[in-house]
Amino acid sequence: MAEEPNPVEVAWRRRAREFAEASILPLQRSIDRDDRFPADLTARLAEAGFLGVGLPSDWGGRGGNTRCVAAVLEELARASAAVATLVSVHISVCAQPIERWGTESQKEAFLRPLAQGRWIGAFALTEAGAGSDAARIACRYRRDGGELVLLGSKMFITNGASADVILTFAAAVDGPHSGRISALLLRKGTPGFTAPQRLDKLGLRGSETNELLYDDVRLPVNALLGEEGHGLSLALGALTAGRVGIAACALGVAQAAYDEVERAVRADPQDRNRSTLARAYTRLVAARSLVERAADRRDRGQPFVREGSAAKLACSETALWIAERAVDLGGVDAALAGSRPAQLLRDARVFPIVEGTTEIQELILGRALSGE
Repeated sequence: MAEEPNPVEVAWRRRAREFAEASILPLQRSIDRDDRFPADLTARLAEAGFLGVGLPSDWGGRGGNTRCVAAVLEELARASAAVATLVSVHISVCAQPIERWGTESQKEAFLRPLAQGRWIGAFALTEAGAGSDAARIACRYRRDGGELVLLGSKMFITNGASADVILTFAAAVDGPHSGRISALLLRKGTPGFTAPQRLDKLGLRGSETNELLYDDVRLPVNALLGEEGHGLSLALGALTAGRVGIAACALGVAQAAYDEVERAVRADPQDRNRSTLARAYTRLVAARSLVERAADRRDRGQPFVREGSAAKLACSETALWIAERAVDLGGVDAALAGSRPAQLLRDARVFPIVEGTTEIQELILGRALSGE
C-alpha cells in the first residue's frame, strides 16, 4: 500500500496545478500546433522551483522526494505533456544521476546550475541503430593525452538542442575499458557537437527531440561520470528512476483525457457512456496507485525495478485507452486535428514508446516477477 501524501507533497501538487492552469493551459494549443516551447516558460518553470524539485537544497535544488516529483509532473502533464517531459528528463535522467554518481567538483559545475534551473539537462543514450538494446551503441571515444575524443551520433534525444548539459553514453575504443560504455558530461557549445535535426513527432509536440552529432568532440578526462566502463549500469539505473517520472507524465495525460470523458458523459449521460466513465475512472485510480507505490519504494531506498516498470506500463496503456474514449465520446469535433481530445490521443500514443517500450517493460517486469 502506498502512503498517504504528506503536506510537502500536497503543497507541491497544489503549486504545480495552479502554475499549470495559469501559465501552461493558455499556451498548450499553440505549443502543440507550432511544435515550439516558449522561451520564457522555461524561465518561469525555474522561478517556480519545478526544475529543482527532488534535488537537494545543498546543491541549489528545492528538495522534496520522488512522490513530490511525480505529483508535479502529473499536474504539469495534465496541462501539457510537452512541458512535463522537459522537466522529467531534466530531473530524472540528467540531474539526479549527477547527484548520485558525480564527484563534488562535478556537482558544483553541473548539478548546481541544473538544480537552480539556470541550465537544462538532456540524456543521450538512444541511437538510430540502438534503441531498446543500449549495449549496441556505436558512439565511441578514444583517449588523446589528457583528453577524451568523442565520435558518433544520437537520435530521439529530448531537450537535445536546447540543453546546457548532455549526459552522453559512448564506448571506449582503446585502453583497459575498450568496448565498454562510459557516461560523459558534455556542455552545449563544445566544438564538434551539433544538433542538426529536430524531429517532427506525432505527439509531445513542443517537446524538442533531436538528432545529435559528435565530430571529434574533445572533453577533459574529468568529464567521465562515475567509473569508466560502468556507463551501461549507470544508464540503466537512471532509466529505472526515470520510468517513475515518465509514468507520472503519462498519468497526467490520462487525467486530462478523463476530464474530457467526464465532460462528454455529463453532456450525454447515457448508460453506455456512464459505463465508459466508470472504467476510465477505475483504470486511472489503479495507474496512480502504481506510480505512488514505485515512488514510495524509491524514497525508502527499496528496490523498485518491477514497480517502476509496472507504473510505466500501466500509465502508458491507461493514457492511451482513456484518450481513445475521449475522442470516441467527443464526436466529430473531437476528431479534428486541433481538438483537445485529438491532441491528448497523439500525446498518449508516444508514451508506450519512450524510455522503454511496452514490450521492454513487460520483459523487465516478467523477469523480475519470475525471480531472474
